[in-house]
Amino acid sequence: MRPMARPPSDVAVRPVFEIRGLTKTYTMGEVEVHALRNVDLTLGEGELVVLLGPSGSGKSTLLNILGGLDVATSGTVSYRGQDLTHAGDDALTQYRRHHVGFVFQFYNLIPSLTARENVALVTEIVDHPMTPEAALALVNLTPRLDHFPAQLSGGEQQRVAIARAIAKRPSALLCDEPTGALDLATGVVVLEAIARINADLGTTTILITHNASIASMADVVVRLADGHVVDVARNTTKRSPQDLEW
Repeated sequence: MRPMARPPSDVAVRPVFEIRGLTKTYTMGEVEVHALRNVDLTLGEGELVVLLGPSGSGKSTLLNILGGLDVATSGTVSYRGQDLTHAGDDALTQYRRHHVGFVFQFYNLIPSLTARENVALVTEIVDHPMTPEAALALVNLTPRLDHFPAQLSGGEQQRVAIARAIAKRPSALLCDEPTGALDLATGVVVLEAIARINADLGTTTILITHNASIASMADVVVRLADGHVVDVARNTTKRSPQDLEW
């Protein structure tokens, strides 16, 4: 299934994340590491955004701050007008639980649970989840509901992880190198699942990659280098994951 078309660039898109002057500094002994430097960025409702850049450019740090897993040194981040910068631990826990789904390079599935049971772990802690069966159907894994992780390929395990992330109906899906451990053919299947969720559910999706080819499937491409945003570009046409080459 090919992703549906997005509004043209002259149509206003409602902001979901607004980032202003964002800086993150880590102290390692006597050395300060500047992971992010004065980042300004607005990410819109329902967009598929690719964060592109080499290792150490600040991509994961930015994603972790957007997801409430880390806090900024200075600057502000808001989600639908809610200030995340000064939110306490309880507020950030509720934010992560109800509004954000995470997909990482490694699947983090529980080996002793089936695909259905791994997804059910999330559906049991939120108010209005999908059923595990519905979430797994969205990533085309209905035939594998009762298989354990060891019985699934790498791409199938990653799709279970995606189903688990979206089963709580998050407004934002944050993906950190979701194809980094996969070959081309398997990676395309995973990207198809991500694109389908973005299109069918309207979930704002932010995907980290160092692979420039993947950027062509995005609505918006944000390029980072040395902690700075060096370019923000909107694709006038989007390529289907099946058409990507890398």
